[in-house]
Amino acid sequence: MIGKSARLRISNLLAPSGPQRALIVASFVSRVGNGLFNTAAVLYFTLVVHLPAARVGVGLTIAGLVGLLAGIPAGNLADRYGPRTVWLTSLAMQAATMAAFVFIHSWVTFTLIATLDRLAAAASGAAGGALIARAGGERPAAFRAKLRTFVNLGVVLGTLGAAFAISVNTRPAYTALILANAASFACAGLVALIGVPNYQPLPRPKEHHRWAVLSDRPFVSFAALYGAMGLQYQTVSLLLPIWLSAHTDAPRWTVAAVYAVNSGVCVLLQSRIGSRVETPRQGGRAFRLAGLLFLVSCPLMALTADVPAWVAPGLAIIAVCVHSLGEVWESSGGFALGFGLAPDHAQGQYQGFFGIAFDAGQALAPVVLTTAVLGLGHAGWLLLGAFFAALGAAGPPVAAWAERTRRSSHDTARATHGRPDEAPLPDTV
Repeated sequence: MIGKSARLRISNLLAPSGPQRALIVASFVSRVGNGLFNTAAVLYFTLVVHLPAARVGVGLTIAGLVGLLAGIPAGNLADRYGPRTVWLTSLAMQAATMAAFVFIHSWVTFTLIATLDRLAAAASGAAGGALIARAGGERPAAFRAKLRTFVNLGVVLGTLGAAFAISVNTRPAYTALILANAASFACAGLVALIGVPNYQPLPRPKEHHRWAVLSDRPFVSFAALYGAMGLQYQTVSLLLPIWLSAHTDAPRWTVAAVYAVNSGVCVLLQSRIGSRVETPRQGGRAFRLAGLLFLVSCPLMALTADVPAWVAPGLAIIAVCVHSLGEVWESSGGFALGFGLAPDHAQGQYQGFFGIAFDAGQALAPVVLTTAVLGLGHAGWLLLGAFFAALGAAGPPVAAWAERTRRSSHDTARATHGRPDEAPLPDTV
């Protein structure tokens, strides 16, 4: 009975159409590879290649900043030539750059390869977002939520696999991880080539231009909110582990438990909650709810420093459960607004910009969290929760603003042309 129930849940998670299943499998495979590599990457660069940790950080920062430049151009290419072509090209580039890490011997070559890898990753995000929008049909946000469930599961499995190489701690073991990640990109591309249609570009209005997204002030505003709210991801992955290690008496296994709980909650709830958040208005409300949950979770995390050692792990797990629930609502709101506010003919460009905003927030997160929050201690945690709540509160007004501008443009189109499909860009103000 239990086995049958589990099979039913899995079958419900799997998307009904062939292209959606192919995208799920391709994304899952590539994220298993990411989990294998990302877990051990810094150890490989510092212990095997013998690059100083500070220089590794500088190189990754340079790569991340340069990578931001690829988002909108790659999205435009996806809109012009079709998202699958650009996505497959970016996967091939990622496979090549990842394999090249095996041969690095200096900081310059490391930085160059890392930069090329981040450019390819940004292009992959933009084209992949457009591909999800096409394959998702009438419910791209719900499909993206299902996809994220398997993405999270893939990362978890990859992370568990990386533990073996870390325990062996030899160059061949790390090399195997790198090549496995490179192979995962190649396999993902093969699955997409076979199972995902080559969607043709959609007709674009005459007023369309390569930087149209920058004129869409409601979308730019929400992308900025989403990028700033993205600090919450590293609150669990970076800030809380440091806090638990330096400011509490919690046993070391607490950090592993925190990661496991965060991943488990997201895997179990992402598809269920995401299917309930589809329209921009629902996305705005989901964003607000996420901010309120973070407002609760951040003080709970701070309190782990004020309780006995035997209480701290339980309190940390409770805090992470609340935080992870907020993460699911936040990502669901992001999917609904990210896809729902973008015009069909420019999904690549819009998803490319959305990725830029998110990546910029992730690049700033370590500095903000380790200096401002850790530097202020308990007050820093309270301010962080209030910051997230304020960002969430801005979600519904921004969503309403965006819907008004689109409704106004739609009405103008009907009055001018008689048909909404001949309207000027419905997302500019």
